[in-house]
Amino acid sequence: MNGKKNGGLTKAFATLVVDKRNLIIVLYVFALIFSVIAMGWVEVESDVTQYLDEGTETRQGIDAMNANFVMNSTARVMVCNVTFERAEEIAAFLSSLDGVQQVTFDKSVKHYKDAAALFDVAFLEGNHAESSLNAIARIEEELADYDLYIDTQIGYDDNAMLREEMSVIAVIAGVIIIIVMSLTSRAYAEVPIMLVTFGAAALMNMGTNFLLGKISFISDSVGALLQLALAIDYAVILCHRYMDARETLNDRDAAILALTKAIPEISASSLTTIGGLLALAFMQFGVGKDLASVLIKAILLSLLSVFTLMPGLLVTFSFAIDRTMHKKLLPDVAWLGRFAVNSRRIIPPLFIAVVIVSFFVSGNCPFTFSINDLKTAKMTERQVAYFEIKETFGNSNMIALLVPAGNYEAEALVADELSGLPAVESVTGLSAIEAMEGYTLTDALTPRDFSEMVGLDYEVVQMLYSVYAVEHDQLGAIISGLEDFRIPMFDLFMFLKDMMDDQNIALDMGGEMDVAGMLDQLAAAKEQLQSEHYSRMVMYVNLPEEGEETYAFLSQVRDIVGQYYEGDYYLVGNSTNSRDLRDAFVTDNLMIALLSALFVVLVVLFTFQSVGLPLLLILVIQGAIWINFSIPTITGQPLFFLGYLIVSAVQMGANIDYAIVISSHYQELKAHMHHKEAIVHALNNSFATVLTSGTMLSSAGLLIGFLSAQPSVSTMGICLGRGTFISMILVLFVLPAFLVLGDSIIDRTSFRLKVIEPRAKQANGTMRVQGHLRGYISGMVDADFDGVLHGQLNASVSTDGQITVEGEAENE
Repeated sequence: MNGKKNGGLTKAFATLVVDKRNLIIVLYVFALIFSVIAMGWVEVESDVTQYLDEGTETRQGIDAMNANFVMNSTARVMVCNVTFERAEEIAAFLSSLDGVQQVTFDKSVKHYKDAAALFDVAFLEGNHAESSLNAIARIEEELADYDLYIDTQIGYDDNAMLREEMSVIAVIAGVIIIIVMSLTSRAYAEVPIMLVTFGAAALMNMGTNFLLGKISFISDSVGALLQLALAIDYAVILCHRYMDARETLNDRDAAILALTKAIPEISASSLTTIGGLLALAFMQFGVGKDLASVLIKAILLSLLSVFTLMPGLLVTFSFAIDRTMHKKLLPDVAWLGRFAVNSRRIIPPLFIAVVIVSFFVSGNCPFTFSINDLKTAKMTERQVAYFEIKETFGNSNMIALLVPAGNYEAEALVADELSGLPAVESVTGLSAIEAMEGYTLTDALTPRDFSEMVGLDYEVVQMLYSVYAVEHDQLGAIISGLEDFRIPMFDLFMFLKDMMDDQNIALDMGGEMDVAGMLDQLAAAKEQLQSEHYSRMVMYVNLPEEGEETYAFLSQVRDIVGQYYEGDYYLVGNSTNSRDLRDAFVTDNLMIALLSALFVVLVVLFTFQSVGLPLLLILVIQGAIWINFSIPTITGQPLFFLGYLIVSAVQMGANIDYAIVISSHYQELKAHMHHKEAIVHALNNSFATVLTSGTMLSSAGLLIGFLSAQPSVSTMGICLGRGTFISMILVLFVLPAFLVLGDSIIDRTSFRLKVIEPRAKQANGTMRVQGHLRGYISGMVDADFDGVLHGQLNASVSTDGQITVEGEAENE
């Protein structure tokens, strides 16, 4: 019979990869050089609000503010253990600094309390402007002898700081991973080969991130570490396969056989992880889709690296592997299997009871949708200052209100009503700023009123009003007489500034008023409070950033504003952001739970061809998730919602691999031994793989949690590390008892997919058989076969196999 010479597409691919290893290694070198260069093309988005759904009020309001207003930097400076008189001197010093626009300080308890002074400082430029940086440096230098706390974003680059943290974490994680892989290896040379394989995949993933456009700072910072924790076990599986084959074959043939067997195994394992990550892509909050895109690409590139680069490395460095062989370092864990058998009637009911309780407890998890009030194990100076100021002076929650520009009367009425609300401490806006006694900036004045207020000759003011009327196409005011022509004070001052800047007018107010200085301040205020399309008001309220009371207040504000404006107005702030994220969370949480479980069930269902087994595996891992998120409820520690969503998907998709490894060994072994004996051998055979993968992911998560000061990243890391550890414990101590107890159910719910069976072939005499063989040759055979048979053959041979008969012809 004629057929394919190499016994299948998978084997043909494996042979090609191994035989062309030198060319492939060279191609990887070029790919890595390109990736290093391309890493500089990746754009990182530091503002997570940009990932809010475009239909949310916060996203629309932020876009409107960014397009219409200049957002200068601010700082809250607290100096402790000072007298009020000395605090006033400090306020004067702060006001005198170059780059400082305004300092707010008074005798109220909002600014002086228990010998502590709080100064609200507004700067002329943004967070990274040189003037702002110099001003902060001067404050730190001059007030260094005091108990000083500065809460500001000036000089802080969260993305750069997070990258620096991840570099440190990666080094520590690398050390842990090397130790773990060394313990589970058979030769020390395996470790650098696996690290090189992963390093190539990680670099290619980071280098190709530019293809996704902008990526979030979360994906940029933790992507490589999560890729390491999620995907390096693919390299471990291939390496173990190679070492098994190396016992009887040469390095080339061992690599071909190892890759041939590892491709379907690793591919199936990766599908569960991809399935869990894919659920994140359906989140309304765009960070989920962003992280899913980066990590799914990371998984695929890891597969590519393991399938194409690693076999060549194993063959190339086989001499090093041979020279660094060592004895087994991990102990025998047959006791785990015996424990499963002996506890099979005790552990499952206890676990189900714990799962039921955990389900209800985790449902009360104290979610938070703002990161400002999250305390992390490691905190920056700014975070320490924030909590110290909050502890001393309480909440200071800022909410911005954007309304259509041009209706000063409506603005004044809104500002007046808002100022009367108990929760509102202050309202800042053009209509709320007092220019002089009895007048606000938006009051409309006649020429006589303006003349008396600023001390200008009435004739000069009339001329100014006439020019204004001409420039603004209001000639009717001139015709009917300027005596009753009213112009809002702010508009008149801005017109006056334009005239002075164009040198069309020069005013001398007799030294009573610094006209140029006042107009410059008004121009700066205009940049922050008024644009062509919107007016902006800023409220400070004494409510927390999130909570039902705060959300009710936001609704109350919208009711007030809605009396004067229709449609096009926005509330923007951490509170509105929290409200929008909370609203999206309900849908996202349900979507991720259902989709991640569905994707994983489908993969496991067709992998094991059993209905009962995937449900059992899902129960164990979902139980681990509920137990994981019961802990914040019990400890009262707030949990950032994003960490919950991400970890729920990753824990389901990645941790179920541990259960699949044990179940696969168990299903294979019980085909030719009693199921109680099979579970002992299954745990012994899979312990190293579960320990390696679980320890790496758990360590990576906990390192991120305890060494990162970024609250959203830190909470995600702690949940991921803790959840993985719980999953690993349950898979080793609970799942085996379920497998033994439910063995008959698993068998009864098994099914076989209909496949095209190869036709039986018969032959006599001396023959050479190559291919998967199933049938009778003086006894039953079901194996991959490559050798010579003497006798009579009556068996099914895979379609890509071949039989060459020496003597008689084969019969079909």
